[in-house]
Amino acid sequence: MAEEGDGEEGEERTEDPSHKRLQKAWEEGQVALSREAVGFVTLMASALGAALLMPAQIRGVAAAMRGTFLRAHEMEPARAAGEWLGLFIDLAWPIAAAAVVGAMVATLAQTRGAISVNQLVPNLSKLSPATGLQRIIGADALLEFLKMVLKIGIVAAALWFVAADLPGLSAMLETPPSQIFDAAGRGVLRLVLTTLAAFALIAGLDVLLVRHRHLERLRMSRQDLKEEMKESEGDPQIKGRMRQLRESMGRRRMLTAVPKATVVITNPTHYAIALSYEAGQAAAPKLVAKGVDAMAARIREAARQAGVPIVPDPPLARALYRLEVEAEIPNEHWEAVAKIIAYVMRLRGRS
Repeated sequence: MAEEGDGEEGEERTEDPSHKRLQKAWEEGQVALSREAVGFVTLMASALGAALLMPAQIRGVAAAMRGTFLRAHEMEPARAAGEWLGLFIDLAWPIAAAAVVGAMVATLAQTRGAISVNQLVPNLSKLSPATGLQRIIGADALLEFLKMVLKIGIVAAALWFVAADLPGLSAMLETPPSQIFDAAGRGVLRLVLTTLAAFALIAGLDVLLVRHRHLERLRMSRQDLKEEMKESEGDPQIKGRMRQLRESMGRRRMLTAVPKATVVITNPTHYAIALSYEAGQAAAPKLVAKGVDAMAARIREAARQAGVPIVPDPPLARALYRLEVEAEIPNEHWEAVAKIIAYVMRLRGRS
């Protein structure tokens, strides 16, 4: 179900797929699905269903067959065939149901419930002779062939493992008919367990291989990552331009607030902090503008033009610069700020 990635032609895809890339592939039905794992779980579910349900089913079927044999001389062939078909269905449906449930569980567990409508739409490109020939003689076809040969070899080895017990097989010839089924059941159990163990190993290796190839198909180039980042977070150039505009508007607002400030505290050259305080209207002074270097020079110039007092206090200026614009002065700076504002008020009173 995994398809080839859509990286640019000629550009090497060296980067692991991003979470967004994996999520998009999952939504489109491109998932790492190991058919060997599905086959193993289906076989195991069938064997489990047979082990749990077959004994009771066999007893019922045997009783029904006995009745059919006793009435064989008085039954029509068509009716007898219908009854035999019904007996076969009664015997087979639990195993078939267990196999279907096992296949569904194994598939949904690997795909995490992914169901893509795109996978149900016919792909005309797959009907081309070139694509068909590539599927027949390509690497995928060779891998599937090797897996098929391996499975046939495993089944043959399991049969040999069971059949190699010649003394046990010879002993079955002298076993009473009532015990033959028990001996045959033990042989079948050995065969099934040996086959399941081998198929489990194949399924585990195939899961790892399929996931590795799936991630390889979804690998991305550096350009793919850049384009994805632009889609997810926006164009960095546009974001930078917007940030510059916000900063420029913020500087204009601060310079507009400086002429209405109560005092400007400076470093005296590197920092400039403009404070505003209205006695009886505000609980504490408020920072209305701040800046360093060039912006500090502009704040000082605006204060001089508006006649706002400029008081140098380097430690206080550096401490207040950490505050946000429009923030009130915190308690730990009240005393120092109050002394400066009182000084400014005395100057205004004398003037």
